[in-house]
Amino acid sequence: MTDETAANGHDPEIETAEEAAEADVEAMKVEIAALKDQILRYAAEADNTRRRAERESNDARAYAIQKFARDLFAVADHLSAATTHAPRDFNDQVVKNFVVGVEMTEKELASAFERNGLKKLAPERGGKFDPHLHQAMMEQPGDGVAPGAVIKTLQAGYELHGRIVRPAMVVVASKTGAADAGAAPAANPYADTDGADAGGSVDTKA
Repeated sequence: MTDETAANGHDPEIETAEEAAEADVEAMKVEIAALKDQILRYAAEADNTRRRAERESNDARAYAIQKFARDLFAVADHLSAATTHAPRDFNDQVVKNFVVGVEMTEKELASAFERNGLKKLAPERGGKFDPHLHQAMMEQPGDGVAPGAVIKTLQAGYELHGRIVRPAMVVVASKTGAADAGAAPAANPYADTDGADAGGSVDTKA
């Protein structure tokens, strides 16, 4: 035992070793905390990557038919026009069977669209104009229709699982009052400043 130890009962060497050990422990705690934080960040990034991959995979499956469906829209349009303008008063059984067959084909195509997540957008007369779903092609005086409401649908639109594939093309009631009879349709008030018609955001990707 040294004179200093004998004098105060403390060994400087032991105290120095204890202080060093405490410093090492504190350094290790800091390092452990940093490693734990890093592990949590990596785990969060891995989880985000997994979720993003799942979302992209689900989207890929959900929207896989988008291009194919878009190619069939013209078929649906022609069938709709055919059933709309088909004669109703006739005695010829052959013609009757033909019209019924076209109507059944149109219904079956519509059912196929619905089964695969495609929803038809065809607002009725007087329905509210929605720029996210509809595209205003022209404005006309609307007899009995509120200003800005839909007068008629020129071409049905479609959405796929909430994503607009094709907006419905519509005619809307004038907001500026009745136009003179026989006058040309008013300029589209829903057009953008660059001249493009308004309408829902359409996904043009395949």
